[in-house]
Amino acid sequence: MPMTISIWRYSHLTLAISSSIFILLATLTGIVLAFEPISNQLKPYAVKHAEGLSIYTTIEGLKSEYDDIISIEIDKNDFVSASVITKAGKNETFYIDPFTAKKIGDIIEKAPIFKFATNLHRSLFLKSTGRIIVGLASLLLFLIAITGVILVMKRQGGSKRFFSRVIKEDFKQYYHVTIGRYALIPILIVTLTGVYLSLEKFSVLPSGKVSHSIHEAPEKHTTKTNGDAPNLFENLTLRDVLKVEFPFSDDVEDCFFIKLKDRALLVNQYSGEVVREELYGLTALTSNLSLTLHTGQGNIWWSLMLLTTCVTILFFMYSGFAISIDRKKNKVRLKNKYDKDSVEFIILVGSETGHTFSFGMALYNALTAIGKRVFISELNAYSTYQKAQHVIILTSTYGDGEPPANANNFEKLVSQIQPQNTLEYAVVGFGSLAYKGFCNYAIVVDSMLQLHQKFVPNLSLHKINNQSFRAFKDWARSWGKAKGLSLKIEEPIRTANLKNRTLFKVVGRSALNRDDSFLLELEPAQKLKFTSGDLLSVYPKGDTVERLYSIGKINENMVLSIKKHKHGICSTYFSELKENDMILADVKRNKDFQCPTSAKEVVMIANGTGIGPFLGMLNDKSFREVKTYLFWGGRTQASFQIYSGLVDQAFYTHNLSGLYLSFSKEESQKKYIQDAVLENEDLISRVLKNNGVIMICGSVAMEKEVIKTIEYIALEKLKISLKDIKTSGQLITDCY
Repeated sequence: MPMTISIWRYSHLTLAISSSIFILLATLTGIVLAFEPISNQLKPYAVKHAEGLSIYTTIEGLKSEYDDIISIEIDKNDFVSASVITKAGKNETFYIDPFTAKKIGDIIEKAPIFKFATNLHRSLFLKSTGRIIVGLASLLLFLIAITGVILVMKRQGGSKRFFSRVIKEDFKQYYHVTIGRYALIPILIVTLTGVYLSLEKFSVLPSGKVSHSIHEAPEKHTTKTNGDAPNLFENLTLRDVLKVEFPFSDDVEDCFFIKLKDRALLVNQYSGEVVREELYGLTALTSNLSLTLHTGQGNIWWSLMLLTTCVTILFFMYSGFAISIDRKKNKVRLKNKYDKDSVEFIILVGSETGHTFSFGMALYNALTAIGKRVFISELNAYSTYQKAQHVIILTSTYGDGEPPANANNFEKLVSQIQPQNTLEYAVVGFGSLAYKGFCNYAIVVDSMLQLHQKFVPNLSLHKINNQSFRAFKDWARSWGKAKGLSLKIEEPIRTANLKNRTLFKVVGRSALNRDDSFLLELEPAQKLKFTSGDLLSVYPKGDTVERLYSIGKINENMVLSIKKHKHGICSTYFSELKENDMILADVKRNKDFQCPTSAKEVVMIANGTGIGPFLGMLNDKSFREVKTYLFWGGRTQASFQIYSGLVDQAFYTHNLSGLYLSFSKEESQKKYIQDAVLENEDLISRVLKNNGVIMICGSVAMEKEVIKTIEYIALEKLKISLKDIKTSGQLITDCY
């Protein structure tokens, strides 16, 4: 039985909660400790061009400066230190210039803050118990990362789409996924090396230490080498050597102990011969690599990567818990007016985040408003319904076709529970065309119900992209018409966040034309991110109803095409604005109506003020590789004059490839916009055939007529249906 998304999500959350305190402490101390190798690297003790210097040269320099040499060591920062007996008889250790053997600095003392952070990071000041806890926390963080990877793959629709574009539905969730994909490798390295070092401390792994002793006494020569053997010491450079320990006595058993990068050598102090050579082995090499990767010693760039990784872990902790809290807040508590066994209409909702329930409630409210008895619930609550005649299923999809969390048992319930009546059903799928498995679960549900004897389809499966309420409203209107119902679907009221409104300055405006339309150019008072097709949200003074105007972006300014209505509060307010006046407004992203830069050809169709967002798109440099064609319909030629300057500009910059105008009130050339579309059926069919996109903006009445014409052209020329065009994302509309 396939593992559901819920198991992975609960596993991910449970691991995070159970280890959160220890991971938090390890991460905070990790941030502090990341600065230690960075601060060490910034010290001036690394001598340039010393890597190729022979160790023999350094030894000779030390012999001339000091009475005796105890050891020479090259650390991960490429600092060379020597432990010597000075001519005054003192034992000192310090950094040297390997060329001259002169002292250049004292050994770096570990700062108190780094000592504190190291002890807390390693053992939480709990000695062995603390080391066990920290090791387990590293293991749990590793498991959290793995379960996170599985969740991302399921969300994206498979491993091949792991790095594909993420839909930005919410700031926390978007960056939790996006940053998580790129931080995965560093996090896995940090966690695995942490686990390895913990196991090493408890001697769980084989020892990688090398013995200093020899088993057979070599022949004693009368003269000690003291590093004079040219065949060995002259051929060893500082790049090769980690440490050289000098013999403590004249005994033949005391040898030079030389640690290289990959092996250790015992060298006879009299003959200079290598009496023992021992490769470190996999354990020692792995231990050294783990320490370097976990601490960042000797590499300032990797230390910065570790610092960044720790900061991202903190962000994951915040965003992960915030997402969980949001999910709990978004959990819908449904209040039904009627019992499930006394209603005619059943609405069942499948939702991963709770957003799809807003559509279900909009339909619920529309049906109850006309006196219908309705019951709404989640798909996992599917049951028997004594008087029900109609079932409407609204469901999202998780990943590449998996059911959302509250629908993972629906298929099993349908196979086990036999409806008491034959039920007419309709399925609406919610998803994003950016994902490979667009509305896949809705397809699964629709296919399953088609095979069920007690379910009869009322309408074909309908798919909605990016939670478009406009598209849902159109479907609900069609569904209601099929039932002989006149439904008024009201979009859920969203509380306006007036605190986030931005000041805009009026920098240009046209006079009213004969259709009472005008252009208004606004300049944001602060840097603001928006694009053509987004919406300007305005609340007129003293009014609590939000007005939305489609935006055209030109040179970082905002252009609005507005028609003044006789009793229009907001349009009248805008029409009275003068240059340098200031207004407060907010920008809302309109993901459903963005010009696709990936398409080779785009047809833009608008009437009246619907041309507004197209004026911005046609003057956008990023669309210069896209061939664009503009169809515009108005009353008279004079109606077009306020737009002609910006349209001409698009022609001059080669952003616009073709312009097709139609005027409904010009007697000599009376034409509607759908007529102009039909006259250019070869252009429309070619664009559709070449995976181009058709965008429509303006009145709903115009939209209906134009879509009928496009459907006719598609069937006649390409033998494809309107449904195929919509499903492939080649028809984008924003009409009102």
